[in-house]
Amino acid sequence: MCRAGIAALNKPVVVSEETLTEPVVVSDVAPAAAKAAGPAYVVLAGISFSHFLNDTMQSLIASVYPILKDTYALDFAQIGMITLAFQFTASLLQPVVGHYTDKKAQPYSLAIGMASTFFGLLLLSAAHQYLVILVAAALVGLGSAVFHPESARIARLASGGRYGFAQSVFQLGGSFGTSMGPVLAALIVVPFGQGSIAWFSSIAFLAILILWRIGRWYAPQIKAKTAAAVQAHPDAPGSRRVVVALLVLVALLFSKQLYVSSLSSYYIFYLIDRFGVSTQAAQMYLFIFLAANAVGAFLGGPLGDRFGRKIVIWISILGALPFTLALPYAGLVGSAVLSVVIGLIISSTTSSIIVFAQELVPHRFGMISGVFFGVAFGIGGLGAAVLGKVADHTSIEFVYQVCAYLPAIGLLAVFLPKLPRHAR
Repeated sequence: MCRAGIAALNKPVVVSEETLTEPVVVSDVAPAAAKAAGPAYVVLAGISFSHFLNDTMQSLIASVYPILKDTYALDFAQIGMITLAFQFTASLLQPVVGHYTDKKAQPYSLAIGMASTFFGLLLLSAAHQYLVILVAAALVGLGSAVFHPESARIARLASGGRYGFAQSVFQLGGSFGTSMGPVLAALIVVPFGQGSIAWFSSIAFLAILILWRIGRWYAPQIKAKTAAAVQAHPDAPGSRRVVVALLVLVALLFSKQLYVSSLSSYYIFYLIDRFGVSTQAAQMYLFIFLAANAVGAFLGGPLGDRFGRKIVIWISILGALPFTLALPYAGLVGSAVLSVVIGLIISSTTSSIIVFAQELVPHRFGMISGVFFGVAFGIGGLGAAVLGKVADHTSIEFVYQVCAYLPAIGLLAVFLPKLPRHAR
């Protein structure tokens, strides 16, 4: 390659604020500069670790449910309402945050939003009334609403064109953070009580520092300049097919997230009621399931980059169906093994669904990210509340028998359009 060509590839890439909100030029291959530069691994590691810290703190809420239930004599419906308060806040605000940052990116909003989680944890540790517990859960949800849309954008900017890989690295941190909640609850919160939740505010403070530093990297990427109009790829699906595809992706995310929510919120009670295990032992079984979710979430993105996201979506949702159908009838060891298999398979679809949606509407990246992250949280929260009501009137075992059929919704993937070659 000539010296002038090498110099051109080595020029720094400046991303304008307008460019982030305009449709991207779609080509059959990733831009040469992005391929040459590759992913910004330090930034990806930082945003993934921040996701780990964020979701570790969020998962504490579900992990301390047995303590709150015993201390305040709560029923399953009230437990579900705590989940709803936390997740509905995030669901309602994430698309709003994403829509706003599409128009005006906010590099330091991540650190500011994490402050809401910081205060929510402190309030939860000192709450002695049910209403205060709900407010504390909502504050933690508010921090999540601010965190996810903009951090997903940063992960894509740092991807070097490997969008599925970057999304998986980002999701990996969150998934492992979610799996750590039950372990930390078993080791710290259960022995030392509700007040020990305040200790985890130090994790929020660490996340604030990291996100502030990432904001300093992000800010120079947003240099205002006029962006030229661009044309969509001629093979891209039309607007009607895009709308249908987005609705299908929401339905697929519904089947996946509601099933995961049923295990995350009530698996502890299911193991205790059916097999008589201790609370701490049940939390460790929940950790095994959530850790499998983390591994599956990481593998899904690179597999989507390699083989196509639609194929991964098909396999990851429908592939879990035989195992979800078997879970309600398995013994303790069998339940643990099946939960690992289910977690590995069903969680691999998350990155592919999100990146697929981003590729469908690239000029509304923040809003789409917010909608899908928000829908995931909202479905989980609403589902937890509904399942809690059902469990109160029937049993936890009945809930798992019904939820076992949710992956069958994966058949709707047949209506997803074929994306241009670069998007797979």
